Amino acid sequence: MMEELLPESVVAVESHGDELSGKADLASLYPEELAVLTRAVDKRRREFATVRVCARRAMEKLDVAPAPVLPGERGAPRWPEGVIGSMTHCEGYAAAALARAGDLASLGIDAEPHLALPDDVLEAVALPAESERLDRLGARVPAVHWDRLLFSAKESVYKAWFPLTGKWLDFSGADIGISLDPAPATGGPAGSLSARLLVPGPVVGGVPVQTFRGRWTVRHGLVATAVTVPHTGPDPEPGPGT
Repeated sequence: MMEELLPESVVAVESHGDELSGKADLASLYPEELAVLTRAVDKRRREFATVRVCARRAMEKLDVAPAPVLPGERGAPRWPEGVIGSMTHCEGYAAAALARAGDLASLGIDAEPHLALPDDVLEAVALPAESERLDRLGARVPAVHWDRLLFSAKESVYKAWFPLTGKWLDFSGADIGISLDPAPATGGPAGSLSARLLVPGPVVGGVPVQTFRGRWTVRHGLVATAVTVPHTGPDPEPGPGT
């Protein structure tokens, strides 16, 4: 699911349910990783271990020597030199996506349960223009929880943003447009997304970038989003989506 949202230069490994449960116990972790979990509850330990099994399988696919993945500033994963990546996990699902630093400037992935957001959360997440666009999308395809999709998209945008800037990005810092594919071929609704940054964007290759782009899908009871930032010049301004 996740790999389909990303360019060919990215490798992704995911786990559904108990798929990796036999290989994601604490014995699979490096001592440095175990040290992070001294006060963690069992659920947190399992999620931490499973997503790192995914990450090390992705390293193997990328021909990178396995290495510990420790949380850095604001919890962002610290990858081996020359590698960029992102991880996500929610109930019953975990995924890691990696690429060589020469192929992409940054990337972010996120997965969420396909459920409606609590009203107070949506109010904190969505800009007025985003809420209007979500209403229009909901009228067209009411089976999709567009509010949860927006939340996931903002999480992916932040995960791609932070390694480039080292700064916090509030939910109000990006205006996200979501487009629906006319005829999804993935077994569930899918489409593209674009995030127009409302604060000064990161500088990539000497060029300020104000737009992040990505893909989304809804499958297996999950919403999944992925955002990539290429090593390119300035992006043309996108439309706001539907």
